[in-house]
Amino acid sequence: MKQFYKSKSLLKLSFLFAVLFSVISVLNSCNNDDDDEEFTDHIVQFEAKIITNGPTPAPTPPVTGNFKAVVTQIGTSPSTTFNPTGTTWSSGDQFVSSSQSQLNLAANAVLPYADSELIVNIYVDGELAKTEKVVGSGEKNASTYYSFLEL
Repeated sequence: MKQFYKSKSLLKLSFLFAVLFSVISVLNSCNNDDDDEEFTDHIVQFEAKIITNGPTPAPTPPVTGNFKAVVTQIGTSPSTTFNPTGTTWSSGDQFVSSSQSQLNLAANAVLPYADSELIVNIYVDGELAKTEKVVGSGEKNASTYYSFLEL
């Protein structure tokens, strides 16, 4: 009878330890969840500019390059601006969630001289994130991209 009582107590004690171990394991695994990986908002600005350079002294009237088109894309939403005026184009500040994953910028311009430059920049949170420069005369294209995904 004493043997039966000991085995019954041992069974209860084993069951209690198994339940206690299970509860501790579940609580510990919940503590390790990384819910901090939520998407964050960033301030993004696109910029394209033409630097004419050219002969010294400059011709009269001055010769400048001109944009034909500037294309931006945030995630899967493209936006095209045709024939923007001036030698600098800027999108202004835009709030973009990092869930959009990728930003694209492309510009097409006609440059007047062999040492003229077409530069496209992507700024993220006020810092230059990506840039691309093309030098030459005639119709030129420059494009760059930025990804929020860490590779």
